Amino acid sequence: MFTDTRKLPANSLITGDLCIIGAGAAGISMALDWLGRGEKVILLEGGGFEYDDAVQDSYDGRNTGQKYYPLKAARLHYFGGTTGHWAGMCSPYDPIDFAKRDWVPQSGWPIARETLQPYYKKAHGPLQLGDDPYDFDYWEQELPNSTPLPLDSAVIRNKMWQYSLARFGPLYKDVLVKAPNIHLYTYANVAELIANDGLTAIEEARLRMLDGTTHRVRARRFVLACGAIQNARLLLASNKQAPAGLGNANDLVGRYFQEHLEVASAEFWFFKPRPMGLYTYEWKKTRASAELGLQAGIQEELGVLNGTVSFLPLRIGRYRDPKMLTYQKEDPRKAWDNMSEHMVETMKKAREEGISPVLWSYQLNTRMEQCPNPESRITLDKEKDAYGIPRVKLNWALTALDKHSIRSLYEVLGRQAGIAGLGRVRLYEWLRDKKDDTFPDSTNAGWHHMGTTRMCEDPKRGVVDANCRVHGIQNLYVAGSACYPTSGAPNPTLTLVALTLRLSEHLKGLI
Repeated sequence: MFTDTRKLPANSLITGDLCIIGAGAAGISMALDWLGRGEKVILLEGGGFEYDDAVQDSYDGRNTGQKYYPLKAARLHYFGGTTGHWAGMCSPYDPIDFAKRDWVPQSGWPIARETLQPYYKKAHGPLQLGDDPYDFDYWEQELPNSTPLPLDSAVIRNKMWQYSLARFGPLYKDVLVKAPNIHLYTYANVAELIANDGLTAIEEARLRMLDGTTHRVRARRFVLACGAIQNARLLLASNKQAPAGLGNANDLVGRYFQEHLEVASAEFWFFKPRPMGLYTYEWKKTRASAELGLQAGIQEELGVLNGTVSFLPLRIGRYRDPKMLTYQKEDPRKAWDNMSEHMVETMKKAREEGISPVLWSYQLNTRMEQCPNPESRITLDKEKDAYGIPRVKLNWALTALDKHSIRSLYEVLGRQAGIAGLGRVRLYEWLRDKKDDTFPDSTNAGWHHMGTTRMCEDPKRGVVDANCRVHGIQNLYVAGSACYPTSGAPNPTLTLVALTLRLSEHLKGLI
């Protein structure tokens, strides 16, 4: 069932059993998991089915730390969320990502990798992936031209990726609109959560429209599925009863914002041409591909974070500007177009270069997890948006461990390339000075927002427990990557959906 909230009479009351706030990858995955059940599920989307700049403007905010994308353009505020322009890269987190690592502050999840395994498999449903595993040995036999680089497997691993083409908006709109027990409301912007007098349960969510009209939503359970920035913002802005914001008794909501550092870091110059099909990706054509990473034991030995290395032909990479510089328009459509147009021009220049030794060389691009840092955080600004909600400030703050980890990854890869007789690795200038822990403004991020309501059984160290319930509030939960204690090496969406489906199963046992 579907309702455009703008057409409701003022001060309407919406009631149900489960209220999911946000219709992106997490919210839609959970709603799909409740299809055909007897409970009434309310799915609230702050935007419509298409881009609306007046709605998107509510995502605008201020950056105060390491250079970042304009916040208005960093995520999409309509049905389907940021799956509207994601790259579809899927790979499960590694066991070490869940472990307590002595060399990584605030690391360790309250659940193990094995806990998520059945939900990873289930997540392939909404992501429209097949039943293929992520084992390198499987794909080595399955893919043509999948010759791996002959590097020491005790040191260097091949991390496999699969690619989803699922755009949740167009893919699941009709399914949810027609579902008798799913009640989808568009333009239903949640402005604040109202708790009981003891702050132990949420009584209702308050909706506020652009014209000032308000509505109320009451349910037995509430799930925040708005993304890591917006989830934290809503908890912090719900401060009439709790001055610091709901769930924020220990000043943790909004802290530990994490991203993936996706940055050109080095070059690999082969002594002679090699087949690189295993490490090549083409949009809508590639089923699976690999990236290189350090084995868990080597990460522990060196005291570094988890990350992977991808290969881009140097004849392309030498002309490509960082995304952090080309995706700087406030309007996400214009930012995307600008970045895409630059890539078209890059490919044109690469083709014009013709045959040269550069064909034997590759730009090496990193995807590195970010060290958890309490000073990397979301806070509220004084300025308010058109809904009357304080805008956010993002202080993206990196640490010495982040840079040390990237540098160490390439030092090891360079040694292994030499031992194997493959070629040489050339570090880029920004990584060469071991005394310099800063990052240039051109440092890319992956638009992967994580960690602002981190998961921990100890309420003094986390916002939600192992079941993603906000500490101290019996009926409020958070879905998605905001719950991640650490950000892992892979893109977050597969794990985000898996964790959401685990939460969904838990909630079914409560309602």
